[in-house]
Amino acid sequence: MTLDDFRAACAALPAASYVNQWGGAHVYKVGGRIFAIAGFARAGGAPAFAFKASEMAYQLLIEHGLAEPAPYLARAGWVRLVAQDALTDADLAAYLAQAHALVAARLTRAERGRLGLG
Repeated sequence: MTLDDFRAACAALPAASYVNQWGGAHVYKVGGRIFAIAGFARAGGAPAFAFKASEMAYQLLIEHGLAEPAPYLARAGWVRLVAQDALTDADLAAYLAQAHALVAARLTRAERGRLGLG
């Protein structure tokens, strides 16, 4: 997935917002909470993609060598893909949707309602 495709997949999720922070990292939030980050370029300038993962996804992605614990965020269940093309575009889009849902589920009922997330 390209950086533009990553940005489009995140932006298409309900109530998602974008912030450019931490030295140019592309940060995506729902309800003010981060669910995905693109940035922190790897060798050769390829973008690194990180996102919140379920416990099972966290284990599977790491065990299969597709991701590594995300720096600074691993204790909260975040992974960083080992390569820009570690997952198919469809699989990465599905993981981003899951990351969004995981973070949105932790918002208060009132906040989810305000954002139209039911």
